[in-house]
Amino acid sequence: MIARATSILGGGLLLCLAFILIGCSYTEPQHQTNTRAFSSIETQDTRLGKGITHLTEKHKGLTGIHMLGDPHDAFATRMLLTRAAERSLDIQSYIWRNDTTGILLLEALHDAADRGVRVRLLIDDNGNAGLDTQLAALDSHPNIEVRLFNPFYFRKLKVLGYLTNFKRANRRMHNKSFTADNQATIIGGRNIGDEYFGADPDALFSDLDILAMGPVVQELSNDFDRYWASQSSFPVAQVLPAAAPQDLNALSLAANNTERSAAAESYMKVTSELPIIQQLIKGDLPLEWAPARMVSDDPAKGLDDVGAKNLLIHQLSDIVGKPARSLNLVSAYFVPTETGTHTLVSMAQNGVAIQVFTNALAATDVVAVHAGYAKWRKDLLTAGIKLYEMKRAKSAPPESSFRPGRLGSSGSSLHAKTFSADGMLFFVGSYNFDPRSAKLNTELGFIIESPVLAQQIDKAFNTDIPERSYEVRLSADGSLYWLEHKNGRLLRHDTEPDTNALQRASVWFVSQLPIDWLL
Repeated sequence: MIARATSILGGGLLLCLAFILIGCSYTEPQHQTNTRAFSSIETQDTRLGKGITHLTEKHKGLTGIHMLGDPHDAFATRMLLTRAAERSLDIQSYIWRNDTTGILLLEALHDAADRGVRVRLLIDDNGNAGLDTQLAALDSHPNIEVRLFNPFYFRKLKVLGYLTNFKRANRRMHNKSFTADNQATIIGGRNIGDEYFGADPDALFSDLDILAMGPVVQELSNDFDRYWASQSSFPVAQVLPAAAPQDLNALSLAANNTERSAAAESYMKVTSELPIIQQLIKGDLPLEWAPARMVSDDPAKGLDDVGAKNLLIHQLSDIVGKPARSLNLVSAYFVPTETGTHTLVSMAQNGVAIQVFTNALAATDVVAVHAGYAKWRKDLLTAGIKLYEMKRAKSAPPESSFRPGRLGSSGSSLHAKTFSADGMLFFVGSYNFDPRSAKLNTELGFIIESPVLAQQIDKAFNTDIPERSYEVRLSADGSLYWLEHKNGRLLRHDTEPDTNALQRASVWFVSQLPIDWLL
């Protein structure tokens, strides 16, 4: 989200200056050590290892999956994994906010390190504003190492990094994973921040993560090691000023103050009472056991130094192939481009039923992305592809109204990235269906062979999604209109709902610019 908006600005307004200025020379990271993930065999004697090994032995070769659609569940599960870890915590994130949930999770990592857990934290350097002191402090702990992916050397005004080295700065690590003792991991769409975990009263993303245990966790840990040792991952000691001795104590104090705030107390009370807490502790969390494979970009993509076969998009194509009956796609940022539109239209013409759920103009947080999608709507609709656009919630629902949903809680903006194919394959991860995910950012995800999970997505298009979205239709005269289910009535809108003329004009103008490659 941050990189997307910044890079569009950099591409549209600053790119010409970037070629004029002398670029910052690229410095290869000087790693003192390249640690590796503990194997699952090495961590079998941990609390997580004992509990999970008991389950995996009953389901040889399969991965146990639990959907984390509710934002409170997603936060609570991360906290529980952090507190349960005994050997290691390996965490990747695109964004880490300096807010309530961000500070509480950082302090939880600090606590884990104090009890002897080795912590490796790899964060993209575009979404951690205001955390330089805390990250340097954590890195000073003997059991914690922090690295930054494609770091900026202008700390207070990172946009200068786009000016001086646009090619590298425009490539971000969008991967998200949270792995404890190489036994259990969380992947999906959520970054670390209040809006992703239902802790921000003014903003909430409807999102989807999964908790996974089984052989796919080792695949993810191997991939984490690749990123950890990559030429785009820099130890923070090479980027940030050294921490002062009191900075770790300051982090603990800040976390204590945060936890005692009225907002945090209310939030923590809600999360502590969730059923998933007791289910995890007792070991009776419902799991779907199925074959799963990991797909991910080679981290060399961060330097534009990777072959096509090592890109996630090609791995997806190899595994999924061409759906024969159905494709139900959910993507916060959906920019099909001319090539992608042609592919989807050809599939639809060959009898594949295709449905897409993305953000409406009123709900999107990046208008330029909507412009990159909007210009292809008529082509998609003409081919019989169904388009649903997420409504903008007038305000985030109160805490008491949060409930698990098929694709996440009711929210003010869609952020999930998932799809089902032929009612058999289910994908979840960080990958948006747009040029940025395909060609610029690094991404990861799991492909799971599970009719049970795939059909949850399919059913959502018949129940949950129509209630939360506008269905875009094409009239006989070739104009668009939007249908909305509201209070038992079906309403028709002949212009994009909840928008004004200036917004719509902006979308039209941006759609004329040759910037799809940045979106």
